Amino acid sequence: MKKTSCLLLLLCAFTFCIAQEKTTYTNERGDVHLCGPFEIKELKEDSLYASWFNKQYDEFSLEDKNYSWSNKLKDIEVDIYLCTWCGDSKKWVPSFVKVWDQLGLDRENLNFTALYDTDEHYKQGPNGEEKGKRIHLVPTFIFKRGGEEIARIVEEPQNDLLTDIGQIALGLPSQPNYKAANYLMNLLEEKSVEEVRADMNTYFYKTYDYLGKSGELNTLGRVFLHSNRIEEAVLVFEFNFYFFRYDPYIIGSYANGLAQLGDTKKAKELYERALKIDPENKWVTKLYQELKEKEPEPTEPTLE
Repeated sequence: MKKTSCLLLLLCAFTFCIAQEKTTYTNERGDVHLCGPFEIKELKEDSLYASWFNKQYDEFSLEDKNYSWSNKLKDIEVDIYLCTWCGDSKKWVPSFVKVWDQLGLDRENLNFTALYDTDEHYKQGPNGEEKGKRIHLVPTFIFKRGGEEIARIVEEPQNDLLTDIGQIALGLPSQPNYKAANYLMNLLEEKSVEEVRADMNTYFYKTYDYLGKSGELNTLGRVFLHSNRIEEAVLVFEFNFYFFRYDPYIIGSYANGLAQLGDTKKAKELYERALKIDPENKWVTKLYQELKEKEPEPTEPTLE
C-alpha cells in the first residue's frame, strides 16, 4: 500500500513538473518569446513579460465588481491564444485577467497558449495547438461550456471588455471582430476551394459586405499559407487583390501565394505590377528576385 501511494505521489509530482514547463523561442531580433501552453505566472513573474503584464493589469479596473450575471460564468472555461510580441495581446490579456479576477472567477478556468511570430510558424503553436480553432488574429479568447465553444472575442472587444463578457454570460454575445475573415474561415470549413470557385461571385460579394481594412484578409491568407493550406491562401489573397488592387503589399501577397502554388508566370506578372506602383518596395523586390533566381536557365535550341 505504501509503495502504491509513493508511486502515485511521484507520478503526480512528475506530471505537475511537466505541466509547469514552458517553451520559448528567439526571433530574428534576438527577443525571447513564449510559445505553446503556459501558466499565467510566466507573464506575472518573468522579467521579459512582467513589465507590460503587471503594468496593464494594475492600470485596468472596474468601477463596480458586483454583477449578478457573473455567476453564469463560473462553469465557463476560456482558451486564450496570444503572442508575447503583440501589442494587442499586451493590452487585452492583462485587462481580461483583471476583469476575471474582479468578478471573483477562478483563474484555473483560463488556459493560455502563446503562438510563434516567424515566417516558418506564423501564428502557430509548437505542437499545432491552434489547429482547427480558427485563429487568425491575437489575442483570441474562446469561451467554452462543457468543452463546446459558445462565443469568442477576437483581438479586441466589440464594445468594451466588460460589456462583451457580460453579453456572453447572458447568452447574447456580439459578433467577433473581422467578420470577413470569420466568414471565409467558416466557409472553407464547409466547402472546398473548388466549390467556392464554382460560385465565386456569390462568395466574393458576401465577403465584401463584411470586409474592413486590407490587412484583415491578408493576415488570414498568411495564416493559411504558413499552415500549408496553400490553395485556400491563394483564394483569400485573390479576393483581397480584387478588393485592393492598387496596394503593392496586397499584390505581393497574392503573387507570393501563386508562386508557392507553382504559378510562377502569373506571380512574376503580379510582382512587376506591384513594383510599377511602388518601385522601392523592399519586400516585393526581395520576393521577386528570389522567384527569378529559382527559375531554370533558358536552354539554347539545338539544331537537328
